Amino acid sequence: MNVKRYTLWFFFGVFMAATLMSRALAADLLPPQQAIETASSKLQNKMQDKTFIKDFSKVTQFVNETILPSTDFDKISSLVLGKLWKSATPDERERFKHEFQTLLVRTYSRAFVEFKDWSIRYLPIEMEDGSNKVIVKTEVLQPGLQPVSVNYRMLLADGKWKAYDIMIEGVSLVTNYRTTFTNEMQTKGSLNAVIDGLAKRNSEALAAKNS
Repeated sequence: MNVKRYTLWFFFGVFMAATLMSRALAADLLPPQQAIETASSKLQNKMQDKTFIKDFSKVTQFVNETILPSTDFDKISSLVLGKLWKSATPDERERFKHEFQTLLVRTYSRAFVEFKDWSIRYLPIEMEDGSNKVIVKTEVLQPGLQPVSVNYRMLLADGKWKAYDIMIEGVSLVTNYRTTFTNEMQTKGSLNAVIDGLAKRNSEALAAKNS
């Protein structure tokens, strides 16, 4: 499964999980699930606005503001860069985090507009008292296709549950992106060059969407 598809599944899965959970009784939801549910009503309401979804810049801004509280981009970025994160300068870390977040939000915004007719089945959650980490297990359902296992790694930090990785059929989004950027590092020779390339791709993609 390629990187782009992982990105779509990551944020689309978060949205669809939230959509389903918003229909359930709040008492039936555990805190990690409730963290995702918070964004659902905002996303659902905006999806009904046909004028809104035609403006990709507004969609991207709204998606970013909505999913940010339930996604730990700091941890995702550090895990994706792995050893490169430890040797990166503070400026490189901030630049990478910004551009990587832009990539994820941009890709999800496209899914936010285009994907329809999906549903989520929640599997029993295994959570120990006092634990600050949990895996939220789900299956993504689409008519005529086999269920897809989509599991979320969640972390409790400063009293809030946030997603920091997704495993699709057992394969991690973080690991997939880490391989991609490690290969780019070997080709381009420096982290700055990798970040510059990512920034260029983001700018070109956003310009194309807004043209």
